[in-house]
Amino acid sequence: MSTYLITGGAGNVGSALAMHLAKDSSNKIVIIDNLSTGSLEKVPNLPNVKFIKSNVNYYNDIAPVFARYDFDYVFHYAALVGVKRTLEHPMMVLEDIEGIKHVLSLSKNTGVKRVFYSSSSEVYGEPFEIPQNEKTTPLNSRLPYAIVKNVGEAFFKSYYKEYGLEYTIFRFFNTYGPNQSDDFVLPKFLKLALANKDITLYGDGLQTRSFCYVDDNVQTCVNAINDSSCINTVLNVGSDKEQTILSLAEEIIKITNSKSQIVHLPALKEGDMARRCPDTSKMKKVLGRELKPLKEGVMELLKFYKG
Repeated sequence: MSTYLITGGAGNVGSALAMHLAKDSSNKIVIIDNLSTGSLEKVPNLPNVKFIKSNVNYYNDIAPVFARYDFDYVFHYAALVGVKRTLEHPMMVLEDIEGIKHVLSLSKNTGVKRVFYSSSSEVYGEPFEIPQNEKTTPLNSRLPYAIVKNVGEAFFKSYYKEYGLEYTIFRFFNTYGPNQSDDFVLPKFLKLALANKDITLYGDGLQTRSFCYVDDNVQTCVNAINDSSCINTVLNVGSDKEQTILSLAEEIIKITNSKSQIVHLPALKEGDMARRCPDTSKMKKVLGRELKPLKEGVMELLKFYKG
């Protein structure tokens, strides 16, 4: 039996993690989320899952939660996410540093065994090498979101050095699933295709990404709890199948037999990195199986959307 805290647990990945952990009825899972981008509909409605509306960036909001529960493990997933959203609200992004500090301080003071942090592929900035390896972080992105994720990683590592609070840092690459918001690329493209509406791309669409199904993400993170190789280290979590955004749109149109047309918009001035593809050699050892191919993941989403 373990007691878990998941901040940002009403989001895509956090809610899926909660559902997975809750399969063991002896586990207790507490979710906190301010619902700025998350949704109560995503929170598992199970007897061993407790939801508390709270903002980790405010100490007086989160401190009582740590006082009430004796957490064994903390997954800090709360953050402002989405390229457009983070570009439009840079100050809200920077406020997430406070949440990182609060989670670490309270975890240290209440005997938490280990903290897990959802960092991001954005820490790599424009790629120095492909695939992007955990040991190579050029720190060449000046965007607030990338800066905050880098600062967060530094805080987790520093808390271990100063206080012995163990950590695992997950660098998430694009993770998709049934509970992902429509403003992210894959569900957005898929729903436009199903409606036979135009699919819009920024620039020529030749920027690359890789897409990881949420079950593969969650299973990796759960396996990391009991995998000694994941203690006090950084782990890429994503797919190593790199493809262009243009090819993604074309593939979705083909899978859905859609009449959608691809329309090119002006390229974003910032925030749309040219390439993204992780080195997943460490992840594959932790996961212990093959990842779900994109086509199979898209078919899972189609089943979900069609009910």
